[in-house]
Amino acid sequence: MERREFLGQTLFGGAALLGAPELKGVENAKPFTMKFSPDFGIFKAASGENIVDQIRWGYDQGFRAWENTGLKSRSVNEQELISKTVQQLGMEFGQFVGTMTFEHVTFAGKDGSAREAVLRDIKQSVEIAKRMNTKYVHNVLGMGDPKLPYDFQMANAIELLKRIAEIYEPHNIVMVMESMNHKTDHPGMFLHTIPQAYALAKAVGSPNVKVLFDFYHVQIEEGNLLKTVDYAYDEIAYYQLADNPGRTEPTTGEINFVNALQYLHNKGYRGFMGLEHRTKKPGKEGALAALEAYRDVDPKT
Repeated sequence: MERREFLGQTLFGGAALLGAPELKGVENAKPFTMKFSPDFGIFKAASGENIVDQIRWGYDQGFRAWENTGLKSRSVNEQELISKTVQQLGMEFGQFVGTMTFEHVTFAGKDGSAREAVLRDIKQSVEIAKRMNTKYVHNVLGMGDPKLPYDFQMANAIELLKRIAEIYEPHNIVMVMESMNHKTDHPGMFLHTIPQAYALAKAVGSPNVKVLFDFYHVQIEEGNLLKTVDYAYDEIAYYQLADNPGRTEPTTGEINFVNALQYLHNKGYRGFMGLEHRTKKPGKEGALAALEAYRDVDPKT
């Protein structure tokens, strides 16, 4: 199908055709080895604002996956458009966030109304996952409760995670939980280290509750990246990345992503690698520089 014909069949096709930006990059680039999955916005200075243009530009550059952390806040029509575009291109859709708070105690506490609100979000996320043809839902575990001993908080979280596993299991959905650093971005979050996430996953003991390993957060909070990957590998179902400092694209900070991604590839990981970062430079120059960074760090087969 020609690009113009495809856009004409989408909900936003007419608007896209009237003001379509000149797209820049490499046409029909070789697919990446790693299943890099961009989010909207990272490359928009090169691809244009339109969500269909962003995905199709990504495909042309060699990306074969996509994700959208904020998908839940989009309309059903937009979700369906994204899903249709990804599937028509033969791409895969990765994670979106099902429940999230950076202010309230949810998983770590005992407040019944807060926990029931989480479960409502979880049930809603099942329908979104089906719409997107994905099995990965990223659920954020909320704030820690400074009034409760740590072990009580862990027990509360385990109990709620088991209830979530029961909801997801019939639909073959995998919840992934991300440790978020206390030192730079998210002080006070309950889940902030990979060992803690690993302990939770082991305690739940379900294939429907796993760990999301974000290189940026782990580097800040813990370091020792590859050893940590090794120890927790059997419970990690999803990875995301950004370099540190600055939460920008690979090769702009201190993390050796050439070695780290090759190491993961050599271990046999073939799953999603979510791109969750800003670009070091502004505008189109920054977007294309980030694209080249992914060509530089893509594992060798």
